[in-house]
Amino acid sequence: MTTDLLDRSAGTDALVPRPFVVRRRIRETSDTTTLLLEPVDRTGLEFEPGQFTMIGRPGFGEVPISISGDSARPGMLEHTVRAVGDASAAIARTRRGDTLLVRGPYGRGWDVEAAAGHDVLVVAGGIGLAPLRPVVLDVLARRDLFRRAFLVVGSRTPDQLLYPRQMEQWRGRFDVDVDVTVDAADAGWRGHVGVVTDRLPRLDLDPLSTFAFLCGPEVMMRVTADALCALGVPAAQVRVSMERNMKCGVGMCGHCQLRELFVCLDGPVFGYDVVQRLMTEPEL
Repeated sequence: MTTDLLDRSAGTDALVPRPFVVRRRIRETSDTTTLLLEPVDRTGLEFEPGQFTMIGRPGFGEVPISISGDSARPGMLEHTVRAVGDASAAIARTRRGDTLLVRGPYGRGWDVEAAAGHDVLVVAGGIGLAPLRPVVLDVLARRDLFRRAFLVVGSRTPDQLLYPRQMEQWRGRFDVDVDVTVDAADAGWRGHVGVVTDRLPRLDLDPLSTFAFLCGPEVMMRVTADALCALGVPAAQVRVSMERNMKCGVGMCGHCQLRELFVCLDGPVFGYDVVQRLMTEPEL
């Protein structure tokens, strides 16, 4: 079993941590930071949108974090980190010039290529925009390969929205429909208030020609995926990123086991047709 799991991982080279230097630190929200990392050996880390790495800070351990940068720029690794525990908080506190240890990349990505010739719908909830940002960057960079493009972003409050400047740039384009909604806001908010599924009817989707990429809290992904399937989007054309309980990144610890699946190896991105029933099981 151990050999099989290692064969399914990124290989032995990806098991060895590599030092990366923090070149830039961007404070996104009160508890979330984006780090731009450059490899010390100047060898870029090539990745597919949706993959993750294991990032560690000596003395604090390591955590799995999805890559949030541009897959066309492997020389600069980008991660958006939410401080939710000791290790992630220590990583988020790093400053320019500090060194972090990175191994990977791991996992199966979004497979954006499969959406070529189709409408693309990206639905993100909260920090879920970080793993989906590489999809948006990829689609916009190769815009002629796809039909209509939609981005629906949900957040608890306006001040929790990620990448506000880049979001405004995307809004300024004529080839992508950007829609932002929040759960709650004060009188100064001029956007929509509500959940992401409220925004789906206005998109006038062509169901059979739609590929949807979803990331956020599991309940948000499940409800959104079910709503899309009810509209006629095939479940196999709906992708979700599970990212639940990953710890080692190579299928050795079993923390992320989802019945017969290992999220770190078989995912973190899955077709909804694969995990639809599993996402309704309370004990999994």
